[in-house]
Amino acid sequence: MKVFIDSNVPMYVAGREHPNRAPAKNFLEKVRRGEVEAHTSTEVLQEILYRYASLKRLDLAAQVYDLFVHICPVVFPVNLADTDRAKTLVCGKTAAAPRDALHAAVMLNNGVQHIATFDDDFNRITGIKRYEMT
Repeated sequence: MKVFIDSNVPMYVAGREHPNRAPAKNFLEKVRRGEVEAHTSTEVLQEILYRYASLKRLDLAAQVYDLFVHICPVVFPVNLADTDRAKTLVCGKTAAAPRDALHAAVMLNNGVQHIATFDDDFNRITGIKRYEMT
């Protein structure tokens, strides 16, 4: 199964103890074992860098980025077709948040329907299904 991985998954794994940490670790272990075909995008990588840089944790920015790129072999670029589709999701009936819309657009434009995320706003986007992490 192809699954797009949102930035919150590796960040929960790298973070402090939290209820989402164990499910995120379990999911990434499935990815490591090849049970899930992992995909992400350059925008997700940017989000990781942005968040850790804003926290002045450049050590974690580099570490989480590098480990995530290693475990997630397919990294989609973001192009004009993706931002055009995201615009439709943001300005249309769905009224998705811009970052969520961009992730959804990249997914849909690349034939990926499932997303590993703790963000339940993706439940509102037609064609996207959240992967249940346990």
